[in-house]
Amino acid sequence: MGDKANAHPGAAGRATAADHPTSVRNVVLVGHSGSGKTTLVEALALTAGAVNRAGRVEDGGTVSDYDEIEHRQHRSVQLSLVPVEWDGIKINLLDTPGYADFVGELRAGLRAADAALFVVSASDGVDGSTRMVWDECTAVGMPRAIVVTHLEAARANYEEMTRICAEAFGGDDPDAVLPLYLPLHGEPGPDGHAPVTGLIGLLTQRLFDYSTGERKESEPGGDELPLIEEARNRLIEGVIAESEDETLMDRYLGGEQIDVKTLIEDLERAIARGTFFPVLAAAPAAEGARQGLGTVEVLELITRGFPTPLERPAPAVTTLDGRPREVRPCDPDGPLVAEVVKTASDPYVGRISLVRVFSGTLRPDETVHVSGHGMEDRGHEDHDVDERVGALSAPFGKQQRTLGHCIAGDLACVAKLSRAETGDTLSSKDDPLLMEPWQMPDPLLPLAIQAHSKADEDKLSQGLARLVAEDPTMRLEQNQATHQVVLWALGEAHADVALERLRSRYGVQVDVVPYKVSLRETFAGRAAGRGRHVKQSGGHGQYAICEIEVEPLPGGSGIEFVDKVVGGAVPRQFIPSVEKGVRAQAAKGVAAGHPLVDVRVTLRDGKAHSVDSSDAAFQTAGALALREAAGETKIHLLEPVAEVSVLVGDDYVGAVMSDLSGRRGRVLGTEQTSGGRTVIKAEVPEIEIGRYAIDLRSLSHGTARFSRRYARHEPMPQQIAERVREEVRVAS
Repeated sequence: MGDKANAHPGAAGRATAADHPTSVRNVVLVGHSGSGKTTLVEALALTAGAVNRAGRVEDGGTVSDYDEIEHRQHRSVQLSLVPVEWDGIKINLLDTPGYADFVGELRAGLRAADAALFVVSASDGVDGSTRMVWDECTAVGMPRAIVVTHLEAARANYEEMTRICAEAFGGDDPDAVLPLYLPLHGEPGPDGHAPVTGLIGLLTQRLFDYSTGERKESEPGGDELPLIEEARNRLIEGVIAESEDETLMDRYLGGEQIDVKTLIEDLERAIARGTFFPVLAAAPAAEGARQGLGTVEVLELITRGFPTPLERPAPAVTTLDGRPREVRPCDPDGPLVAEVVKTASDPYVGRISLVRVFSGTLRPDETVHVSGHGMEDRGHEDHDVDERVGALSAPFGKQQRTLGHCIAGDLACVAKLSRAETGDTLSSKDDPLLMEPWQMPDPLLPLAIQAHSKADEDKLSQGLARLVAEDPTMRLEQNQATHQVVLWALGEAHADVALERLRSRYGVQVDVVPYKVSLRETFAGRAAGRGRHVKQSGGHGQYAICEIEVEPLPGGSGIEFVDKVVGGAVPRQFIPSVEKGVRAQAAKGVAAGHPLVDVRVTLRDGKAHSVDSSDAAFQTAGALALREAAGETKIHLLEPVAEVSVLVGDDYVGAVMSDLSGRRGRVLGTEQTSGGRTVIKAEVPEIEIGRYAIDLRSLSHGTARFSRRYARHEPMPQQIAERVREEVRVAS
C-alpha cells in the first residue's frame, strides 16, 4: 500500500460485470454535508480512468445521476452508485447524502457496503452525527478508513485534523487511528497559506509529488525526513500492535528493523478486520490534471486493505414462514438472495431498483420472487409476488450501461421490478427467501397535506403510494380521528423533497395545512340532560323524549351506556336507538368538536307515542339529551400525551431537560449509557412536540435522537383549552 512507483488506472473506466466476489469492493462514503464526498468520488473516477477530465460531466461524464432538486440548500438527497475499476478490481462507490434528514439513504448505503470511507473536511472537523455513524459501524464491525479533504482551504491543518480524528474515532485506543501519509507543502502564497503539493508515505518513506498534475514517486530529501520520523515510529507501533505475529513487538522494541512488506501486510489485515483505521489525505485534481492529490493512495487502500464481500458476514436469511435458512455467504453458485437497497423512478424507464446480491447470480429476464417484510404503519403491506427481472445495468452519468449478470457480492440496477420496494428480498421463485431487514429511522415530523385541486385529488393516493415505496423512511397516515392525510418525515428538508417529488415526478400538487393532534372531550362531573324531539305539523309526526344522566369514568373507559328505564317509559325497541344517537353525538363532540370519551350514560326515563315514535326520533332525542347534559357541567378537553425517550450526549443533557420542561413535559428519569450519552425519559403533550425532530437537532447540534409512543389522553390546562375552543369558534 503506497509502495508502487506508478499505479495504472482501470480500463477506460467501464464498469463491467464482476466474475468473482474477490474482484469486488463495496465502499460507502460517509460524512457531513459539505465534507467533500461527491468531489472525492469524482476525483477517484478521474484517477481510475472513468472520465477524462476533472469536474462534473453530464452524459457520459463523471459520476452518477444525482437527484439534486431545487430546495433550500441544494443538497444531494439520495444514495448514488458509482462503479469504477482499479488494478482489475471493480469498486462500487456508494455516495451518501450528508444531511441528517436523509439518514435512510445512508443506512441503505451501509447495508450495501462492506467497508466505509469517512470523509472529513480539514477546515470543518468532525460533527456529532458523523460520530454517531462511526459508532454504528463499530457495532457491526465494519472496516473503515478516514479521508481528510479540503486541504486547499486557508484554515486547513492536516496534522491537527488527524489528532481530532484519533480523539473522535479512536475511543479507548487512539493509536488505532493514525495517518499513513503526511502532506508535503509548497511555497506559501500571498496569503501565507502553503498549498499541499504531495504526500510522504510513512511506511515506505517515499515521496509522491502531485505538483505537475501527475503522480511522481521519489525519495524524500533531507528537509522532509525529520517530518516523518516521529509519525512513522508511532504508525509502526500501531500496526505491530494489531499484528497476528506476537513476536513482532518484542523484535521491534529490541531494535530489529521490521521489513516494510511485513508491515504493509499486517496493516492491510488489520484494516480488513476493522481494528485499525488509517487516515489519508485527498484533494481534487486541478484543471487539466490527470489525478487528484491522494486519489491513487485511496484507491490502493480500497483494493488492498478493504475486505472482499467474501470476508463480510451476510444478513440473516429465513424462509417466508420464518424458519432460519443457512446460505453459504457470497456464493455465485448458491441460491439467489438479493436485496433492493434503493428504488427510484425514471420518467422514461419506469422504476429502477438498486440491488445488492448476497448469494447466487442475478440475470436479466429471469423470474424471481419478491418478498417484502411490509411496514403497515408506514403505508407498506407484506407482499409476496413473482416478477420478471428487466435489464441489468451499471449507472454512469445519466447513462445505464448494460450488464450480462450480477454475481454474489456485486451491485446492479434492475429495471421493471414494478412491485419491489426498498428493503425487499429477491430470491428464486422455486425457493423464496427473506432477508432480515435493516434498521429504518423512525420519521417523527408530521406534515398534513391535502390535494390542491380536484384533478390532484384523483392522482394523490397513487402518487403517495409510489412515494413511500421509494422511501421507507417516510410514513403515510390516514388519521381517522382528525381526517387528515399525514406524511411523517425525518425533517424539513426531507419533507420538502417529498413534496417536490410529488409535484415533479407524479404531477400531484398538494397544499400543506396545519397538523392536528387527536384531541378528545370528557365530562368533569355528573350532569343530567333531557332530549325532546316532538314534531306534529300534520301527517306522520315525530315523537321521542328521553332523560339521561352522564358521569365521568377513568381514562381509557370509552363510552358506556346503561339502561335503567322502568315501567316501559321508553319501549324496548327504541332503547338501542337512544344509545345510537348518544354514541353518534359523542363521536361529533359536545363542546369543541372532538370525540367524547370516558363517560357513562344512563338512560333513566322517557316518553313515547304509539304512532309518531320511531327509531330516527329517539336517535335525535338521545343526541339532544347528551348536548343538554354537556351544558350543565364543565367539559374537559383531553390532549394526547406521548412517552418520549431522548438519547443525547452528556454535554446537552441539561439543555434538553430544560427544553422538555418548557414543553410542559414531565421528566421521569435518566439513564447513563456507554459513549458519554444519557437516555432521558419523559412524558410530553403531543401538541408540544410537533416540530421536536427539528428543534432537538438544533438544540443538540445533530447529536441526539428520540423516540415517542402514545401513552394516554389527559386534561389540557384551562388556558390552552380555551385557546383551542376559540380557534374552533373562529373557524366555524
